[in-house]
Amino acid sequence: MSSKRSLYRQGVTTFKIVGVSGSLTAPSRTTALVEEIIRVLGEELDVDAHIIRLSELGPSFAGTLVRSELPPLVEAELQRVESADLLVVASPVYRASFTGLFKHLFDFVDQYALVDTPILLAATGGTERHALIIEHQFRPLFSFFQSLTLPLGVYAHDSDFTDYLVSSPALADRIRKVIERSLPLIRSNAAERESIARALDGGLVAAAVSR
Repeated sequence: MSSKRSLYRQGVTTFKIVGVSGSLTAPSRTTALVEEIIRVLGEELDVDAHIIRLSELGPSFAGTLVRSELPPLVEAELQRVESADLLVVASPVYRASFTGLFKHLFDFVDQYALVDTPILLAATGGTERHALIIEHQFRPLFSFFQSLTLPLGVYAHDSDFTDYLVSSPALADRIRKVIERSLPLIRSNAAERESIARALDGGLVAAAVSR
């Protein structure tokens, strides 16, 4: 909580965006999708972006059962997730769901760390038939965290990419429309957090003066 409050207390308008790609391979269409979403967000917001690639991070925690036993690198990445102003999360469709390592990472996230955090949901699959993964799998997971899942997600299939880069005009247009619909919620969420942080800080100052 304190790491998020410090951003607003200082009046900084930079958004800490953390992307999480649940792909287990590199190069990856899923990672490319996360990168493109964050790039377009950067055209509208002042962002400080970081991307977690499970293809790189996964071997460091795949066999870990409790958070206290995680390597420092993985713990640092979890803290990035928990202190983000906005998450962009994506996974390829695997057995009708997100990848196991994607779920395993979020199993370590504190239950209340993502309350009201805006989350943009995305997924990739071989065909359009898997598009409902966003509603059937992603949204319930982040509802558990009481996060603010943004109303529209981005689903992309293999033909939307060329050489692991977004090449489909239709997908590019979807990304921009999703972000356009999401920006009012992202900005209002930041304003509300800033208002709460200022009120809390005012209370702390008043308490200190009264002593």
